[in-house]
Amino acid sequence: MRKKIKYGWLLILLPFLHGCYSDKEKETPVINSIQLKESVLSLSKEASGLRVPWDLQYDRVNQTILFSEIDGSIRKLDIRTKRVSLVDSLKDVYHQRTLGLLGMSLYQPEGGQAFLYLSYTSKRDSLIFSNLYRYHYSADGKLSNPKLMLQIPGNTGHNGSRVIVSTDEKVYWATGDAANDTFAQDSSSLNGKILRLNLDGSIPADNPIPNSYIYAWGFRNMQGLTYNAKGTIYSSEHGDAIEDEINLIQPLKNYGWPQIEGKIDTEKEKAIAKRSPRTEPIKSWTPVVAPSGMAYYGLQTIPEWQNSLILATLKNQSLRILKLSADGKNIIDEQILFKDQLGRLRSVLVLPNGDIYFCSSNRDWNPQKGFPKADDDVIYRLRLSDRATAPVLKPQAAGNDALEKKNGQVLYDAYCASCHKADGKGLTNTFPPLAQSKLVNGNPKTLLKLLLHGLKGQKVQGIKYEGAMPAFAFLKDEEIIELANYIRTHFGNKATTINQQNLTSLR
Repeated sequence: MRKKIKYGWLLILLPFLHGCYSDKEKETPVINSIQLKESVLSLSKEASGLRVPWDLQYDRVNQTILFSEIDGSIRKLDIRTKRVSLVDSLKDVYHQRTLGLLGMSLYQPEGGQAFLYLSYTSKRDSLIFSNLYRYHYSADGKLSNPKLMLQIPGNTGHNGSRVIVSTDEKVYWATGDAANDTFAQDSSSLNGKILRLNLDGSIPADNPIPNSYIYAWGFRNMQGLTYNAKGTIYSSEHGDAIEDEINLIQPLKNYGWPQIEGKIDTEKEKAIAKRSPRTEPIKSWTPVVAPSGMAYYGLQTIPEWQNSLILATLKNQSLRILKLSADGKNIIDEQILFKDQLGRLRSVLVLPNGDIYFCSSNRDWNPQKGFPKADDDVIYRLRLSDRATAPVLKPQAAGNDALEKKNGQVLYDAYCASCHKADGKGLTNTFPPLAQSKLVNGNPKTLLKLLLHGLKGQKVQGIKYEGAMPAFAFLKDEEIIELANYIRTHFGNKATTINQQNLTSLR
């Protein structure tokens, strides 16, 4: 009789026990342990086989990571079960190269209507547009009631696109200059700007320019946007051939593009800034690193990273920890993780518990050497751990990735390889090949002119390529010569070498 009672209670408890275990988070294997000064972090793959995830958002109600894929899909990753499922697929997204479904911002107020703000490109006839939409976001994570808040000119590149809702409950949209050199400095254009909107899309009464969305201007192509607990806003921006930037965004400030790149450090730039005040970045990189998504880390969970910007990079293929000063106005230290290990990194997200999620972008338009891998693209998680359980990595000091010996190959790898590739074969319809090229092997002055002045919108050997080539006139004469000779004697090219006399007449 006592045995029957015992087993009876067990049968009653089984469903309850099953329920407890079904809610327990499914653990994923640790790929690497990261040793900081005191803390140990674990790196794991939380989802794989994705199609160029572009922006990550946290749904605190449903415990999911909401993410956009560039082809127009919105998906979610259940943090507990690791299951990925489709939320919606947008039909009017125009995806080509860097165009598509890009930035998102999820606004979930306590007890109020939640909204999902989306930035994506569309095309009508021959015209390309950048669009900012607002969707209602239901308690069970579904989208409805789309509203077009703004539509501005787009282009085959430089569409910017990050979106945030900051502490003031205003929407901030980072727009690109649409590859138009006049837009960023034109106060009548909404391109190359930080725009500020009310939640319903109207113009805030306290915007710095009355009856205008414009909050700040003078930008080329912003790829990251975040804010701290005080509402201080930061952006990351792609430079041309030099001076990628991190900017501290302030109302009505002019950040210089295209007359000024990065720091105001040339005589020409100083003269421009004297006539019309310009705001310098708080950080810039030359050679460029292609900074992308960025998140602010303000928690004590990882004490070494408290009050830092966590930045994903594309060209340099790394995660960077940018330590801020106490007032948040300067970057005082930079550490590098995962350089050349995970490929191009696109977006970063910090959860309230201190976990950091970030994603790769290896199946996009510009794959780098060794990528994509079979399981790309991937959403990764960095989490505080009590011990190292896998191969240990340590962050690198930022100085380690600077150019040390500026010979031809080093210069090519820094400035040319991400577009023309390590083998010089370029990218079909985007960047022309240098391998066995008639242009490269011909008159030395032709290649030197291209290196000095760049190329945009012109045909190369009868083919019009989408990608523009920046000017490298900032390089020293000996560096231009080293770079040109490396190109002319590699990739199957057997041209004569170039000397100083060839270059002097072109400067």
